[in-house]
Amino acid sequence: MENQASLFSFWENLTTEQKNFLANSARTEIFPQNKLIHRTDGECRGIMAVICGALRVYCVSDEGREVTLYRVESGDVCILSASCLMDSIVFDVLIEAIGETKVCLIPSQALHKVEKENPLVELYIYKNATEKFSEVLWTLQQLLFMKIDQRITAFLHDESLRQKSTVLSIKHEDIAKEIGSVREVVSKTLKYLEEEGLVRLGRGKIEILK
Repeated sequence: MENQASLFSFWENLTTEQKNFLANSARTEIFPQNKLIHRTDGECRGIMAVICGALRVYCVSDEGREVTLYRVESGDVCILSASCLMDSIVFDVLIEAIGETKVCLIPSQALHKVEKENPLVELYIYKNATEKFSEVLWTLQQLLFMKIDQRITAFLHDESLRQKSTVLSIKHEDIAKEIGSVREVVSKTLKYLEEEGLVRLGRGKIEILK
């Protein structure tokens, strides 16, 4: 079992009994790429610390259009997979694995017992959720106030930093899911960016030129 103390920052505020209880309840899980592992109206799994890989937290419109709210990278903790512990979460969010992803999961039932005994755990949950909602607000700001070419350019820049390369292995459909658009619009905009000399398009690849 992974070292929970290094994965969950609230660990140092637990009693010895609480640490032992959560350590015995926690388990390691590995999810394959694109595995849907949570939705608000489904099973409330618990909080997940990402050991390797990444999770995508997103929502889907009535028309089936996806928009990524934020990502949970290696070393970070996903709180919304335990949204049943937060009464204020009333909208449907989905969480899927980006590539093969390994997590340390503390089940909701075990966490709920400890948070009732230790208010610092409950404070940690809401503090983490608040920090993530600042990322959600940034996403909404992009959707409302940025043009599609600006959103795509911003996404390509962020993805370049994640992949540590100016040549990105990514499909137009995947970009559309990330920014809340449709593939046809993304492809048309990328073609425009290519004509402007900003990118070079290839099969399943995009090279950032400027």
